Amino acid sequence: MTNHLSIIKDYSEGSLTPLTQDFEYRENHKMGSPKDNQSHDEVQCEEGPGVCALALTIFSLFLIIVTLPLSLFFVVKVVQEYERAVIFRLGRLLTGGARGPGVFFVIPCVDVYEKIDMRSQTFEIPPQEILTKDSVTVFVNAIMYYKVANAIHAVANVDDYSGSARLLAATTLRNVLGTLTLGDILCQRESIAKEMKETLDEGTEPWGVMVERVEVKDVRVPEQLQRAMAAEA
Repeated sequence: MTNHLSIIKDYSEGSLTPLTQDFEYRENHKMGSPKDNQSHDEVQCEEGPGVCALALTIFSLFLIIVTLPLSLFFVVKVVQEYERAVIFRLGRLLTGGARGPGVFFVIPCVDVYEKIDMRSQTFEIPPQEILTKDSVTVFVNAIMYYKVANAIHAVANVDDYSGSARLLAATTLRNVLGTLTLGDILCQRESIAKEMKETLDEGTEPWGVMVERVEVKDVRVPEQLQRAMAAEA
């Protein structure tokens, strides 16, 4: 009985902390902490190609050598100055970044590549029906200038970088103008364009897209409101 009381006393005083720490360590080691599991997954993702992948690559290289010079028509590729090529070998992204401009080589039946246009593109945002802060319905359209800054992110991180950026531009236009009054929209076009550009840059950066410029093109108000404004003037 005395031994049991002494054990309870020691536990209450914290003298059994090392034992509990050892127990917690064993449980965490057995179950695996989230951090350890994450690092284990990262190690698995960073593993190189397997034996089958290496065998297929070696076999494809052998066929290229055997069928020379005919195989050069399928091996040698060219991209223009304004293009980059992102290459996947058996589903894995090749190291070294995007290829181009100029000549690069692929292995038929093993490599798949996608060309990305790095030139600036324009998109006219269709007129958006927006309810302003002072409960006035207006139609506003704008123009966005954008280009691909990172070809690998544009291919690997998003399905359609151009379509995603355009949809985001239309949504951003409605969100930004919805917090302003009609007078602010008519008088603060430059600040609106700047705020839209910063918001779009933050949203499109993971997709490898850089927004160069945004311009508010036209603001249309209802005819009744135009007549009222003209009468007051």
